[in-house]
Amino acid sequence: MTVVLVHGVPETPALWNALRDHLDRPAVALRLPGFGSPRPATLTGKEPYAAWLAGELRAIGCPVDVVGHDWGGHLTMRVVSAHTDVPVRSWVSDVAHGWHPDYIWHEAATLWQRSPEGEESLAALREAPSGSGRTFGDLLRARGMTPELGREVDASHDADMSAAILALYRSARPNLAADWGKDLTGPAAPGLVLVPTGDPMARPDLDAEVARPLGARVTELDGLTHYWMLQDPARGARVLTEFWDSLGG
Repeated sequence: MTVVLVHGVPETPALWNALRDHLDRPAVALRLPGFGSPRPATLTGKEPYAAWLAGELRAIGCPVDVVGHDWGGHLTMRVVSAHTDVPVRSWVSDVAHGWHPDYIWHEAATLWQRSPEGEESLAALREAPSGSGRTFGDLLRARGMTPELGREVDASHDADMSAAILALYRSARPNLAADWGKDLTGPAAPGLVLVPTGDPMARPDLDAEVARPLGARVTELDGLTHYWMLQDPARGARVLTEFWDSLGG
């Protein structure tokens, strides 16, 4: 069984390197277009990105276990709820709370959803010198991003990545539940919602409410942050493996 790992914003597939070293099965880390690679003009928001992910999973040609982080988790949940022809055996997301009707986007997201403030904010992040405390890699250190990943993210952050970020967040107003929520009625594939309780933006209450009608399991990662796969990759791999093994594979 192949594991497919999907990063979020503003990351690259290197997010998963440490976790992959602890997995005992084949794993593929996808790169979202625009995040260190060219972004086709057709990828104008969350729905085209979800369709892109669905196409990537179909191309693998066999049932997969999908693990999404941050926006990768949102796109994963959209695929399993709206692209039911995609061969997904199981799904995992660590940001299920973003699908709750009461969810309010974080401060940076609401800034990026406004123009020209969003463009100006991301331009300032792109142009800031490394180590200045004003780049993505610097600012996300508080949520658990490692210096190594931070340097890669900053090196990859170009105008194309900024445009991809703006497109995703501006297509998700006021929240994901506003339009995608109607299709999230119980994916056929079993799911696991991870809750890293050490993340200052964690919402365990909303995670549990989203997971319940989906029949998804909920596992709290006590003390771990938004970047749980970097902070304790062995623990993350163990939690995932136990979930997959419980499904019979």
